[in-house]
Amino acid sequence: MALVNPFLSHAKTSLAFCVSTPPLKQNSPLIFLCSLSSSNSFKPLLSSPTSTRKPSSSRTRREAIEGRVKDAPPLEDHSKVLVGPSSEEERRGDRIVADYDWTEEWYPLYLTHNVPDDAPLALTVFDKQLVLFRDGNGDLRCYQDRCPHRLAKLSEGQLIDGRLECLYHGWQFEGDGKCVKIPQLPAEAKIPRSACVRTYEVRDSQGVVWVWMSPQTPPNIDKIPWFENFARPGFQDVSTTHELPYDHSILLENLMDPAHIPISHDRTDWTAKRENAQPLCFEVTERTDRGFAGWWGGEKDGTMPNFLRFEAPCVLQNNREIVDKNGEKHYFSGLFLCRPTGQGKSMLIVRFGTTKRSPLAKLFPKWYFHQNAGKVFEQDMGFLSSQNEILMKEKVPTKELYLNLKSSDTWVAEYRKWMDKVGHGMPYHFGHSTICLPQEPAVVEHAPAGLIAGLSASSPAKGGIGTMHAPNLANRYFRHVIHCKGCRSVIKSFQTWKNALSAMAIALVALAILVSGRQWKAVLLVSASACSAGVYACSTAIAMNTTNFIRTHRRL
Repeated sequence: MALVNPFLSHAKTSLAFCVSTPPLKQNSPLIFLCSLSSSNSFKPLLSSPTSTRKPSSSRTRREAIEGRVKDAPPLEDHSKVLVGPSSEEERRGDRIVADYDWTEEWYPLYLTHNVPDDAPLALTVFDKQLVLFRDGNGDLRCYQDRCPHRLAKLSEGQLIDGRLECLYHGWQFEGDGKCVKIPQLPAEAKIPRSACVRTYEVRDSQGVVWVWMSPQTPPNIDKIPWFENFARPGFQDVSTTHELPYDHSILLENLMDPAHIPISHDRTDWTAKRENAQPLCFEVTERTDRGFAGWWGGEKDGTMPNFLRFEAPCVLQNNREIVDKNGEKHYFSGLFLCRPTGQGKSMLIVRFGTTKRSPLAKLFPKWYFHQNAGKVFEQDMGFLSSQNEILMKEKVPTKELYLNLKSSDTWVAEYRKWMDKVGHGMPYHFGHSTICLPQEPAVVEHAPAGLIAGLSASSPAKGGIGTMHAPNLANRYFRHVIHCKGCRSVIKSFQTWKNALSAMAIALVALAILVSGRQWKAVLLVSASACSAGVYACSTAIAMNTTNFIRTHRRL
């Protein structure tokens, strides 16, 4: 996890906090990044990563780390342990406000390779409903998801010769939203000029579709994030998309919280272990109106090799540079592109990449890492959706509810204080000292638990008990698989093989009954057993991709 673009200016001061939290392994700053990393013979660099546009620290990291670790505050002194005001203005009680307009930003819509070629795609940014599709030339187009005729959703329509057709009355739109066909008009009548749809500018950058949300201000191309590591030769990544049933701000603070990883994701992969929870050190090196950045690492290691950057509106990146025993430099990135999809909902594009993949990771197919990512989000989903619910019920800023520690919550505090600066320019926000509640209530869906929840999430065709094809963000199939061409194809293939092997097993057993020779019976029964084992393997693979993770200690 870490952020993208460089900031407009560096903070005048560099603050460091020694913190307590889990030790993230040298080759995996976040859960399941380990699958992309390389050997333990690497040694972390003490120089700034080059995956951001400007260097971020004027002091050497070793000096910063040694000074803070040596002077770590005693735990019993609450005034030093808790995260406090970060500037003189905040200590005086003044509120720092920055000019901000949430529409004058680029938001990540979708992974480019997952955009369907033959159907429109319904998406939202905050409360704005959009429809994304490819026209007859393969170019990406984005409209307001509303037909000007009778307000029907265009995303419920279809593509005909590259034109988007509303299935209510057959009106068709192309290019920049111009209506080119109205079946109900007389032959001599002209299509009204007002029969057009609002359009949004979209750009494809580094495999992600971005949308500019301002209807008045021309798109600022310079604001499209650029991730230097992802442009490096030989860089490989595993990218997934997930819909989640809680607010984007809760999602982001969870992603910038390394302290929870060894506890919440214990043994989910090779790096997260409860016994490795430890104090962490943080050094904030940049604060601007567009975000913040800094270094972090485990206190026991005595280094801060991870560089995190958060940048408006909702991009988080965590980078690391490692030199192997041959002196070759390798780059690792955990990139999180978040899109607000309404209060109580969000969509996340996760991209983990490296210039040197572990040989072990090459043995696993991509769908394995996709289902593992789904498991990680399901492990967090229950308590994150409950956070959303409490924030909406209490209706007070987070400083009245959170007990943030310097030893684990430095980035969370920085993020909520950034919300205080710019929240006035958003549809709603939950800041450290300020709050603006959304007009629409949150959609809170808790993570399922126990036998009934397991059954309801066990079939890719079901969104819940008795509801065929009903979207349900508590179900892995609807949170990820429907957004991933690769996983849909894999599940379809496994289902085909399962059906074929089942038929073969039945046929072989029938033949074994009919034949008289003992040897033939044995051969046929062994072959039927092998087919049955294949059926079981296919069923297991399908379940891995579509069934929610449920903690074993939870009971109905």
